[in-house]
Amino acid sequence: MENKILCESDFRFMDLVWESEPVSSMKLAELCLEKLGWKKSTVFTMIKKLSHKGLIKSENAVVTSLLGRREIESSESSLFVSRTFGGSLPCFVAAFLGGGNRISPEDASELRRLIDEYEEK
Repeated sequence: MENKILCESDFRFMDLVWESEPVSSMKLAELCLEKLGWKKSTVFTMIKKLSHKGLIKSENAVVTSLLGRREIESSESSLFVSRTFGGSLPCFVAAFLGGGNRISPEDASELRRLIDEYEEK
């Protein structure tokens, strides 16, 4: 999958789509006004923009996502690690933990499980 990077406003909009889909464009406009303070014209511009990017589709005034939250998160995370840490996940983890961030024993256990799961693939 080609990298699909979203700016903050795109992600916030997609978040509403993911939470509400399938959703009518008018209902989406109401949600965006309520949660984001956006006017209807802004919402319709976003629908057009994200449709052109291949992230959503709008058919018969019903909006649905073409990519899920996990796909976007994975794409953005991979690009971030690649761009910022030369693609090195260990460098990213070291920087994260070196910044004073702490992980709980539960999070550490979950990370070990995920690593084991991906090594088996």
